Amino acid sequence: MFEYCSIGSGSSGNCHLIKYKNSVILVDAGLVGKKISNGLNDLNIDIESLKGIFITHEHSDHIKGVGIISRKYNIPVFANLNTWHAMKDKIGKIDKKNMVVFQSDKNYSLGEMIIRPFSIPHDSSEAVGYSFYANGEKISIATDIGMINENIRKNLYKSKLVVVESNYDTNMLMVGSYPYSLKQRVLSSGGHLSNEDCGNFCVELVKKGTEKILLAHISRENNFKELAFETTKSILKDNNINVGKDVFLDVLPRDSISNLYNLER
Repeated sequence: MFEYCSIGSGSSGNCHLIKYKNSVILVDAGLVGKKISNGLNDLNIDIESLKGIFITHEHSDHIKGVGIISRKYNIPVFANLNTWHAMKDKIGKIDKKNMVVFQSDKNYSLGEMIIRPFSIPHDSSEAVGYSFYANGEKISIATDIGMINENIRKNLYKSKLVVVESNYDTNMLMVGSYPYSLKQRVLSSGGHLSNEDCGNFCVELVKKGTEKILLAHISRENNFKELAFETTKSILKDNNINVGKDVFLDVLPRDSISNLYNLER
């Protein structure tokens, strides 16, 4: 059975743990190495047992700890070629054998899992989300998405557990302290996903078989977890989907380790 935990989720640092039987990986390592290793210790996971770190894109809140962890513990790092080019000068020297290049929108085997990186719209070199498959089960992660497009739909539908971005409340963003240019970036198709757009997409996900939804990458300045939760809950209810009965809904903490989630109801 798949297990999932967030060690951090937000602009101050992102790191997701995926476990299936004896296969353990990280998606992103955007926190300092010590915080990641402490989080793994809390989960009774030996950091040296990691089979790899899979990178979504090269922004610092997703790669801050990648270099130190790879060097210190001899961990492979997986990313597409454009992301490697964009992040190589930011993460320091990585042993050549631990620099693994994949192509987006193709399936790869790792241990007991099939891993599929899929293209997402974000203002980076070639951002991806990830789906993980094993023994008929599927979970997916998609954060830092400016809009929901058909490729995201194709890859997230039928995932039993989905980690999806609910980054900002539009009203808070518009009246907040961000400069106009940054507001436009967040709102753009290469920016982030609003609470409302997230909620509407969650309706689609539930109708396509998703049983658990975890809201991620909550903005510190333009959102708060209760608002993100209530927005999606309300939109689901308006579509005759009841949280707690038809779907499990939760919000990942920004700066601390989350609960450990699995696919049992």
